[in-house]
Amino acid sequence: MITRTGETELIRFLKYFPAVGMIGPRQCGKSTLALSFLKTKKDSIYLDLENPDDRAKLANPTLFFSEQRRSLICLDEVQFMPNLFPVLRSIIDRNKRNGQFILLGSASPELLRQSSETLAGRIHYMELSPFRLSEVKDTKNASSKLWLRGGFPKSFLAPKEDISFMWRKNFIRTFLERDLSSFGVGASTEAMRKFWMMCAHLHGQTLNLSNFGSALGVTHPTVKSYVDIMTGTFMVQKLEPFKANIQKRLSKTPKIYLSDSGILHALLNIQTMNELLGHPVAGFSWEGFVLSQLSHSLKGWEIFYVTTADQAEIDFILKRGKHVIAIETKLSKAPTVSRGFYSLMKDLNIKEGYIVAPVEASFPIGNKTYVVNLETIVDKLARKR
Repeated sequence: MITRTGETELIRFLKYFPAVGMIGPRQCGKSTLALSFLKTKKDSIYLDLENPDDRAKLANPTLFFSEQRRSLICLDEVQFMPNLFPVLRSIIDRNKRNGQFILLGSASPELLRQSSETLAGRIHYMELSPFRLSEVKDTKNASSKLWLRGGFPKSFLAPKEDISFMWRKNFIRTFLERDLSSFGVGASTEAMRKFWMMCAHLHGQTLNLSNFGSALGVTHPTVKSYVDIMTGTFMVQKLEPFKANIQKRLSKTPKIYLSDSGILHALLNIQTMNELLGHPVAGFSWEGFVLSQLSHSLKGWEIFYVTTADQAEIDFILKRGKHVIAIETKLSKAPTVSRGFYSLMKDLNIKEGYIVAPVEASFPIGNKTYVVNLETIVDKLARKR
C-alpha cells in the first residue's frame, strides 16, 4: 500500500474540526485512506451510503448518531443522502467536540451545497487527488509512468499497460453512464461524452464557450453548465489568466485541462509511451501533467497563465504573497524558451524562472532561469516560506 500524504492532513484537521470532508474524484483512494486510518481508532464506524444495508442503518439518523456519539463515524459517498446534513449539524452542536465525523464525497463542496445544508464553521474540506509524484517516487520510472497512466491508484498500479488502459476506459464509461446521473446531472450521456472528448482534443487551450457550443450544437449557457459539472466532479481543471497592468494586451479567457493525464490519454486512445510521444497532444499533455502535480502538491500557491495578443506567453505564473515565479514546460531534454518568455518576465517584474522538463539534473539556462525536473520544482516550492 502506498502511503498517502492526505492521511497526515486528515489526522491534523480532525483535531481542530468536528467534521472533516474528504473530497475528490471517484476511485482516487478516499475510502482506502479512510479505512486504513479508522483501523487505528478504537471506536470508529464506517458506512458506505451507496450500500442499501448501510443506508438502512440511517433510517432514523438522529437515533443512530446519538447512540454512537462517542465514535468517530465515517460516511462514504455522503452526497447520496443530502438530507443528513441538517441532522449532522444538530448532532455536532450537541456533542461539542472535534473529530466526530469524516465525510467522503466524489463531488466538490460547491456541488454538495446545491442540495444540502452547509456545515459552515463545523467542517473543513480537504481534497484528495489521485497519486502525486511525491507519493510514488520510489516506483521505477515513476514520473513517466505517472504521466502516461495518470494517478488513479488502480490505473497506476496495474501490472501491465493494457490493463491500466482498460481500467481507464471502464472508468470513463462508468462515470458517464452511472456516476453523473447519481450526482443529479441532467445532461445526457452522449452530450457529456462529446464534451469530454472535445476537452481532450483542446486540452491546454483557451476555453471558447461559443466554439464549444457551435461544435456541440448547444447554447453558450449549456456549455458553461457542462464545464461546471466536469470541474465540480474533478474531471476538468480551469486555469485563470494572470491579471497585470502592463503595456501589453493580455488574454482574459481561462484555459481548460483534463485533470488526470491518464484519462486524457484513454480518451485519445493513447496506450503506450511511444504512442504518446508521437501524438500531437504530447506537449500539451506534459503541460497539463505538470499543472496537476503543482496544483495538488503545493499549498498556498495560486497558479495562473499569461499570454499576450502577440502570442508571448508563460505557461504558469505561481504567486504566494509577494513571491511570484514563472514556469514554462518543455517536453525536451535540451529545452529552449522564446524571447517572449524573458520579455514577459521583465514586464511583470518576475525575478525567478524555471523550465520544467524531463531532465535528470538541473542546470541554468538564462539569468535566474533554470531547467529542472518536476520532482525538483515541487520539492523546492513546497519548502518555500
